[in-house]
Amino acid sequence: MKVDVILGLQWGDEGKGKIVDVLTPRYDMVARFQGGPNAGHTIEFKNQKFILHTIPSGIFYPDKINLVGNGVILDPFIFRKEILNLNAHGIEATSNLFISKRAHLILPTHRLLDAAHESALGTSKIGSTLKGIGPAYTDKTARNGLRIADIQRPDFDRVYAAMRDHHLEQIRFCGFDHNSFLIDKLPFREYEAAWLDAIAFMRNLKLVDSEYFIHQHLSAGKKVLAEGAQGTMLDVDFGSYPFVTSSNTSIGGVCTGLGVNPGQIGDVIGVFKAYCTRVGSGPFPTELLEETGEKLRQEGREYGSTTGRPRRCGWLDLVALNYSIMLNGATKLFMMKTDVLNNFEQIRIATGYQSGNDRPDRVPFDFTAQEINPVYEEVAGWNTSLDGLKDGIQAMPVTLKKYLEFIEERTKVPVIGLSYGPDRLQTLFF
Repeated sequence: MKVDVILGLQWGDEGKGKIVDVLTPRYDMVARFQGGPNAGHTIEFKNQKFILHTIPSGIFYPDKINLVGNGVILDPFIFRKEILNLNAHGIEATSNLFISKRAHLILPTHRLLDAAHESALGTSKIGSTLKGIGPAYTDKTARNGLRIADIQRPDFDRVYAAMRDHHLEQIRFCGFDHNSFLIDKLPFREYEAAWLDAIAFMRNLKLVDSEYFIHQHLSAGKKVLAEGAQGTMLDVDFGSYPFVTSSNTSIGGVCTGLGVNPGQIGDVIGVFKAYCTRVGSGPFPTELLEETGEKLRQEGREYGSTTGRPRRCGWLDLVALNYSIMLNGATKLFMMKTDVLNNFEQIRIATGYQSGNDRPDRVPFDFTAQEINPVYEEVAGWNTSLDGLKDGIQAMPVTLKKYLEFIEERTKVPVIGLSYGPDRLQTLFF
C-alpha cells in the first residue's frame, strides 16, 4: 500500500486538520509526520469545536489508528492537556493513539530559550509561537535532544536535570533571568513540576518503534494518511527563510518523519485557502493592509488557533502556490474557506511578481532582500451564499466554477473539492 499525504501549500492555517478529519473514514491510520504544538488543527462537528496541537486529526474515529511520528516534537504538558480535554468531551483519546519512541521532547527550558531569543531579536523577531519549537529542533540536530523513549530510562531525572541546567546557563549568559518569564501563565518552577507530572502520565501511553509499526500496517494492506503541520512556505529549507518554522513541512518531511521511503508515497493532496493568510513576521507579497484585508480577516475569523494573534490576509498567490505544488509533487488540490469570499463582487489573483524592471514568475531566493509587488488578474466573484452546496455540485455558482477552472488551468492540477464552512459536513467533493 501507499501512504497518501495531506500538506499545506501556503503559510500554514490552510485547514489541513478539517480535511484529514473528513478523509479519515477512508483510511486505517492517520500519521502526523512533523511539527509540534505550534500547530493548531481546528475541527468542528455536531456543534463542537476542537483544536488539536500534536494529536493527529483522525482521533475522533475510535476504530482508526493515530500515530505521532518520529519527526514530531512533543511537549508532555501540552500533550496531556490535549488528551484530558478530549476525554472531558467524551472522546477516549488513548486507546488508538501511538507515539514514536524517536519523537523528541520539548523541555520547559526550550520554551524559555524560545522566549529569550525572540526578546533579544526585538523588531527583527521571527514571530515564534513560543512553544519551544526552534530550540527543541536545534537540540535534535545538535544531537543533544531527549527522545520519548528516554522517559523510560531509570536515570531520566538526572539526564533531564543536566540538560535543564545547561539551558539555564545559556539563558543567563544571554543576560536573561529565567524567573522573569511565565510559561502558560505559570512561573518556571511551577510549570516544570507540571511538566514532570506529565512525563509520568506519558509513561502509560503506547510508545512504539514507529518505523516498524507503520511498515507492518502497510504490509498488511492498511491505508495510511500522513498529516502535515504548518505550510510549505514555512519549510525550513524552501520557505521564506529565516521567517520559517524549524522542520520540513514539505513532502520530504513525510519520509524522514515517518520512516517511509519515497516509493511508498501515493497521492499528495495539497490544501490551500481561496485566499492567503500568514501569522507572524516575514514576507507576504499579496498582503492587504487596508479594509479589504480586514474584511477577509473578519469574514474568515482569521485569528491564530494556537496564539490567538490576528492573521495577515491577502489575495490568492499563484506564484507561491505553483512553487509549493512543484516542490511537493501535488497530485490533487483541495480549496478551503471558499465561503469567506462570498461577499466579494470582484476577486483578485496574483499571477506574477513585479520587482524593479523584472517580472519574475517564480519565488525568489530571498523574499526579504527585494521589494516584490504582485501582478494581479481579476475575476468575478460569486457574491452569494454557498449554503446551497449541501445539495451538491449542481448548486455551485457559475462564477465559482470559473474561479476553480482558473486555478486548475494555471496550476495544471485538479481541484477535487472545497470547504464552504467550518463544520465537517460543509465539505464538497467533485
